[in-house]
Amino acid sequence: MREEEHRLLSAGTVENVSLIFKAFSDPTRIRILYLLSQEECSVNHVSEVLDMSQSAVSHQLSYLRNIRLVKYKREGNAMLYSCDDSHVISLLKQAIDHSEHP
Repeated sequence: MREEEHRLLSAGTVENVSLIFKAFSDPTRIRILYLLSQEECSVNHVSEVLDMSQSAVSHQLSYLRNIRLVKYKREGNAMLYSCDDSHVISLLKQAIDHSEHP
């Protein structure tokens, strides 16, 4: 195959993939994404389940929201967070399965 026939990734695609793997590189973000893959959660609930400060949870959720891995909706005074990308959760679950495989 000639060099010009190779399909190259766009700079935007490479950047987006890099951001996803950066999100996966942080244990706290993995824990948050895994929790959100199971249920919608408020910051308070995430904080309680993961035994973290609300400030730390809010910081991580903000990062994940900025790269469009989580979304939120307002319900009364609370913001409920959920996963925004099923493909990314599939990658996360595959990585978990791989790490737990003997």
